Amino acid sequence: MAAIWGTNYAVVKQTLREMLPLTFNAVRFSLASVFLFFALRLSEGGFLLDRKDLKGILILGVIGHTLYQLLFILGIDKTTASLSALMLATSPLFVVLIDLLMRVEKPSGRLVLGILLSLAGVFMLMVGSHSDLAPYEGQIIGSALVLAGSVCWATYTVLSKPYLLRYSPLRFTATTMTLGTIILDLLAIPSLLAQEWQAIGLEGWIGLAYSLGLAVVLGYVIWEIGVQKVGPGRTAIYQNLIPVIATLVSWLWLGETIGGAQIVGAVMVFLGIYLARRS
Repeated sequence: MAAIWGTNYAVVKQTLREMLPLTFNAVRFSLASVFLFFALRLSEGGFLLDRKDLKGILILGVIGHTLYQLLFILGIDKTTASLSALMLATSPLFVVLIDLLMRVEKPSGRLVLGILLSLAGVFMLMVGSHSDLAPYEGQIIGSALVLAGSVCWATYTVLSKPYLLRYSPLRFTATTMTLGTIILDLLAIPSLLAQEWQAIGLEGWIGLAYSLGLAVVLGYVIWEIGVQKVGPGRTAIYQNLIPVIATLVSWLWLGETIGGAQIVGAVMVFLGIYLARRS
C-alpha cells in the first residue's frame, strides 16, 4: 500500500495537468466503485448490510470518500507533492488523538513514541529533498486543505474499526466508497461538463488507470485489512512510509540524489514503525 500510494503522488500531480481535479476524482472513484461492486457481488453476494449500520456507514462514506477526497485533490492541486506528503503524515497522530477521544483503541506509550519519531523522520525527508517548502499563499491554502483531509482520513480510519469486526474489508470499502462517490459525483458535475476530454493524452489516461486501479481499489482494501487485523494506530503509521517510497522512486527512476538528512529521516521512519509494531 505504501509503495502504491508513494508513487501515486507523482502520478496525480502529472495527471492533474490534463484533467480538472474534481473530474479526475469523480471518474476514478466512479469506476473504482463499479469494480468493487462487481468484485463484492461475485465473492460475497452484494452489499447485504444490517439496517442498523446504514446510517453510520453512510456517514463514514461521506467523511472518508467525499470530504477526504475533495480536500486531498484540491489541496494537492494547490501545493507541492512534498508538502502534501508532510501534511498527510500527521494522520497517525490524529488517529491516536481520536482514539483517545472515542476510546476505540487505547494507544500505548510506545505507539505514540513511534508515531512521533516517524513524523519527525518524514520532516527530515522533506527538508533533505531540497524541495520548495517556502510558504506562499497558494501553498498555505493547499497545505491547510490537505491537513483537514488528514483529519478526515484519521476519523474514517478510527471509526471504521467496529464495522470491520462485522464486515469484510471488501464489503466495507465497496459500500462506503459507493455511498461517498455518489455525493462526490454530484459535486463534480460542473467540472465534468467543463473538462476538455480531447485534451487528455495517453499519459493522462495511464495516470488515471494507475490511480483508480492500484491507489484506490487495491490500496483502500489493503488499508481496511490493516485496520481490521492490527488496529487503526498501527495501520496509520505505515502511511509515513509513503514519503520514503517517493524518495526512493525518485532516486531509482529520475536520478535524483539522496542526501544524509534523507537517509536519517528514512531510518527514523523505519524505527518509528518498528516501535509501533512492538507496542
